[in-house]
Amino acid sequence: MSTASSPSLVASEIDSPHHSRTSSPSPTLSPPTSFILPDLVSHCNFPLTYHPAGDEQAAASLAWMLSFVPHFTPKKVAAMNGLQAGELTAYCYHDCPPERLRVVDDFMNYLFHLDNISDGMMAKNTTQLADWVMNAFEWPEKFQPTVNADGEVVEEIAAVKLARDYWSRCIQQAKPGVQQRFKSSMNMFFQAVEQQTNDRDGQVVPDLESYIDMRRDTSGCKPVFDLIEYALGFELPEEVVDHPVIKALNQDANDLVTWSNDVFSYNVEQARGDTHNMICIFMEHDGCTLQEAIDRVGGLCKQTIDAFVENKARVPSFAHLGPEVDAWTTGYVQGLQDWIVGSLHWSFMTKRYFQEAGAEVKKTRFVKLLPIEEGRHKHIPPIYASAMVAATA
Repeated sequence: MSTASSPSLVASEIDSPHHSRTSSPSPTLSPPTSFILPDLVSHCNFPLTYHPAGDEQAAASLAWMLSFVPHFTPKKVAAMNGLQAGELTAYCYHDCPPERLRVVDDFMNYLFHLDNISDGMMAKNTTQLADWVMNAFEWPEKFQPTVNADGEVVEEIAAVKLARDYWSRCIQQAKPGVQQRFKSSMNMFFQAVEQQTNDRDGQVVPDLESYIDMRRDTSGCKPVFDLIEYALGFELPEEVVDHPVIKALNQDANDLVTWSNDVFSYNVEQARGDTHNMICIFMEHDGCTLQEAIDRVGGLCKQTIDAFVENKARVPSFAHLGPEVDAWTTGYVQGLQDWIVGSLHWSFMTKRYFQEAGAEVKKTRFVKLLPIEEGRHKHIPPIYASAMVAATA
């Protein structure tokens, strides 16, 4: 059996001489005002392809999303427009029928909506939201009344209506195994989001390995990777899904999308006091400066891309499972690869991370830190704590 190469040798990477600090930091090291992004785009040589119907389906999906949230303020509507979730989908699922692209578009918009509304929720509210949404995936044909923490029957909220509408269309063509994997992935997503919420409420910065395990689920990569099969119209046999090389490729793609997102989203996250980010882990537990932490995450991202290339070359034949299975497997692996390259380039196109400066940031890799939002808790990494105390003395 083939063995899979994986970058997730976290402890050995973190403890290696390459990553160790050679001298103690100055106790008066001033907090940074900017940082330089790692050059991940140049390291990723995969071709970037856009679906011919991408713009059309993206516009239709955005209109669908907004039709369910008429209460959105102009600011939130502008944010949804600037998100360009449909454009991300067009890069990552560029070889599927337009009508299936539209369904995946809708889920992508919905997934970002879930991320937005879960920010700031208390843990009990996150759990309740998860129950409502998972009920919608189990019974999409009609609303199943649920009760809140006080035992009161609640009306169907927009997040549940969106889930039912999307899923009722997806299951018309999604194979049974794909449906089951998707629902399992969404359940893991909500469990991890609940843990993230508990950490945030308790101002806890988890250790690296705990964070990586949790982040692989909070990223939402698992359900969108399940939709590769739906988009291309097949269902991988369990023997393929469970093969160590395929699982390693799936994890490589998840880690690259997730860890690079930690780098790209760090600025807006630190502005709202969010520490659910690998960069914060390295600063909190390893005493890294901001730039050192970013460089370390960038190095792990590059290793992950390299591991994906190595594992792709190790994919075995599954012809014994049927004449079409090798083609399905190739399509699935291509979908993972498209996610790697598509997400990297899209991160500079969306307004979510760099507002209007995405093209310039992609060119220069220079990012100026945003101020902390009013009312947000400012988390001070240990390496900068002394300087902050001195500044306020």
